[in-house]
Amino acid sequence: MREKAFHILSTVFGYSDFRPVQLEIVLSVLEGKDTLALLPTGGGKSICFQVPALTMDGICVVVSPLIALMKDQVDNLRKKGVLAAAIYSGMGKREIDTVLDNCIYGNYKFLYVSPERLKTEIFIERFKKMKVNLIAVDEAHCISQWGYDFRPPYLEIALIREFHPNVPCLALTASATLKVKADVIEKLELKKPSVFVRSFSRKNLSYSVRLVENKLEKAIEILNKIPGSAIIYVRNRKGTKDIANVLNQMGISASFYHAGLDNETRDKRQNEWKKNQIRVIVATNAFGMGIDKPDVRVVIHMDLPENLENYYQEAGRAGRDEHKAYGVLLTNEQDMMVLEERAAMAYPPIDFLKKVYQSLANQYRIAVGSGFMVSYDFDMSSFTSTYGLDLLTTYNALKVLQEEGFLELNEGFYSPSTIHFLVDQSKLYEFQIANAKLDPLIKVLMRTYGGELFVEYLKIQESKVAKNAKMEESDLIKQLEYLDQVGILAYHPRKDKPQITFLTARFDAGKLPLNAKRIEERRQNAISKAKSMLGYIKNASLCRANQISSYFGEESDDFCGICDVCLENRKHHETEAERLRKKIIQTLSGGTLFSLHNLHEIPGLKNDDFTVRILRELEEEGLIMTESNGTYKIKS
Repeated sequence: MREKAFHILSTVFGYSDFRPVQLEIVLSVLEGKDTLALLPTGGGKSICFQVPALTMDGICVVVSPLIALMKDQVDNLRKKGVLAAAIYSGMGKREIDTVLDNCIYGNYKFLYVSPERLKTEIFIERFKKMKVNLIAVDEAHCISQWGYDFRPPYLEIALIREFHPNVPCLALTASATLKVKADVIEKLELKKPSVFVRSFSRKNLSYSVRLVENKLEKAIEILNKIPGSAIIYVRNRKGTKDIANVLNQMGISASFYHAGLDNETRDKRQNEWKKNQIRVIVATNAFGMGIDKPDVRVVIHMDLPENLENYYQEAGRAGRDEHKAYGVLLTNEQDMMVLEERAAMAYPPIDFLKKVYQSLANQYRIAVGSGFMVSYDFDMSSFTSTYGLDLLTTYNALKVLQEEGFLELNEGFYSPSTIHFLVDQSKLYEFQIANAKLDPLIKVLMRTYGGELFVEYLKIQESKVAKNAKMEESDLIKQLEYLDQVGILAYHPRKDKPQITFLTARFDAGKLPLNAKRIEERRQNAISKAKSMLGYIKNASLCRANQISSYFGEESDDFCGICDVCLENRKHHETEAERLRKKIIQTLSGGTLFSLHNLHEIPGLKNDDFTVRILRELEEEGLIMTESNGTYKIKS
């Protein structure tokens, strides 16, 4: 198995060796053990389940809440010749049906699924029939209400394990405290799990906090000092554009990125930055997940993250190539006050949650008892304007309704158009004879995409198909829509808008079964995490890397030596050492002799390790000497 794992790592992924801890995790899974892996951001989590899954017969089911990441991984695997598929909110029932059938009867190796899908009957019935070799749970901290991104649907994972009781489960996360780690093991029902924790410490990453009033001015100063690729994180979308404009005016090439941009623009900017055609990307935290750019030299935060987990993940996008890199947090007193206020506001009153839920039901005209797993395009500003709701409080309410398992809110992500024939070739031929007007288009589709159209959903670009069919794109779309209506093919037009999915049949808002106790506990948890973030900012005496490691339950006496605190301490020690050297030379030159026994009697000197080290250094340098009775004197 070990040799096969190395062979797959080399031939499929192009790597000659595993990163630290990866091989141990892979071998644990191959031995059939339940496994928990805590790997820092950029630690290569996907390899830990992809390699063993390809080593064994059967299919690996990967649970992940990040749709954009799922889509990226599926695309990357397919480029490597590995069959992979994904199921997430916004897909039609027919498309889900086809994907699940392919996972049972085709030679698919990976099925990525969002946690919300696990409790649906359509998934459970097909899952029972699959030859599953591994259940991989990404972002496993989402199962714990003490984590920073709790998702109740994650609790369904333990329930589906009973259908394949002998299949190992691998839980992966980049940032979990000891409390969350224990919760993951309990809630996923991991049996005697092998636990692997790669140190949270990053030896090459220098953390620092700067208290400044003019944060933009300071950011420009930092960019002028530290060459190379950079990310600047800010909280709001408008800020990304404004800062990028100022940087460009200052001669620093920059672009901005947020979830509100259309997919084409996001892809273009992301690729320009990855290829170093643009030096700085100014972004909201929608940017960065799954982006493998190893040479980022500095990550600057101009707004405070809500918690240390988010900060650790975002700052950790710097220096993945193991070369020196910087994570700089710019803040001031005003920011710190706002952070605590925001944490307290993150969980709106129960009445407001019910009001938002009712407004959504009105918006989409959903009757009580209907709407289960139906997705709708969602425009936040239009919604809040229509129902007279405050934007930030509404956003927080939607997040709470998501945490409580009633809704799923996806930021805008791009999903290309897909088509798939629903009839066999003989029925299609009969249809072509009876519908001569549609025959040319069907022939173009068959010529372009071949028999795979009968097997699965294939991505299409309407403009290219229209060109091949020598017709207007608008006419092509009308013909595809008609073919969909009459049941010849399934046509799903592209999407790039945010989506709201109802995860349960619609409740009467007045009787919405919200868990008030859990919501209050989560509110207190958010406040506690904000306080930990503030504690990190204000603690200028303890090594920054140690503070972060300690937060995640990893205690260390080693100081990083490169954070702002360590550098300041070193400077202080160097100054203190210089003062002590002068004091010793002056005392001995003035005729006052001393030994270690009466050292404490000399004003300004004390018998401690630091003073003894300085005395030894002066002796080694030939500036002082020790007489036979232990007394120090100037060496003549």
